[in-house]
Amino acid sequence: MAKKPPILVVNESRQASKPRKPKAKRQSAQYKKGGGRGKKKKEERSKWNFPAWAHYVVMGIVAVLFLAGFYYFFIHPYAYRWKPCYGTKAYGVCLPYGYEVHGFDISHHQGKIDWEQLKRVQHAPFPVRFVFMKASEGGDFSDTAFQRNFEQAHEAGFVCGAYHFYNPKTDPVRQADFFIRSVKLRTGDLPPVLDIETRPKDVKKLRHDLKVWLDRIERHYGVKPILYTSYKFKTRYLNDSVFNSYPYWIAHYYVDSVAYQGEWKFWQHTDVGTLPGIDRQVDLNVFNGTMEEMDRMRIRADSAGLGE
Repeated sequence: MAKKPPILVVNESRQASKPRKPKAKRQSAQYKKGGGRGKKKKEERSKWNFPAWAHYVVMGIVAVLFLAGFYYFFIHPYAYRWKPCYGTKAYGVCLPYGYEVHGFDISHHQGKIDWEQLKRVQHAPFPVRFVFMKASEGGDFSDTAFQRNFEQAHEAGFVCGAYHFYNPKTDPVRQADFFIRSVKLRTGDLPPVLDIETRPKDVKKLRHDLKVWLDRIERHYGVKPILYTSYKFKTRYLNDSVFNSYPYWIAHYYVDSVAYQGEWKFWQHTDVGTLPGIDRQVDLNVFNGTMEEMDRMRIRADSAGLGE
């Protein structure tokens, strides 16, 4: 049988592919239809386009808000550090105006202190006369530097005081007894101090427990304890007549005066002080009164709970 010419075979395959053209047309129609929808969406989006200048305005507003927030939260609280000192500058800071009795407070964080060098500040133009030292925390933590600092501070001639850092999660009786075992106050020392800074989950329970600690300490040492806290903490959590009867030691840094409007005895005005004999920065304080008035606060010989 004779074979068909090759050209005919090629023509047949091309003819066989012709029925596929309608399908291609349908795809083209769908593409055109879809393209119409895309064009419509593009037109809808174009309605919300901002002019170029508006983008710059929005970016400028965002930048201003960011800088304002950064200043408010990270610079403004410490701006007092860089303010010009129009009063008396000593010990690395601008001293609060109108106070004649200065002091400081320490813990193991200050490292080893050269008390021979430090005692010279008692006779400086702005004498530093008193020191509070951390003795205990919670129900079982003793400050490792307390006993050494307490002895050497007495030998150096400072008026001494001791404080307990309160833990709201620990039983107040246990904390009070631990402080009593840790601290043997002497005639002429300042009253014991309760340092309360930790925010409570239950304010009512905190107030009850603090009163338990204060009462137990007062019975033992025969003197009303001092309450240390920030002015904000005092206003928010201890705004109660029961606690107003205690002498207050208020912490409020980098300001010209204490914001707390109630009665207070001591003011911790900075945490960046520098004193000879102490390598690290230290908290500085003032007493709200004269040296004679502070002497009247000191523990008398007939008080209970004194050491030898």
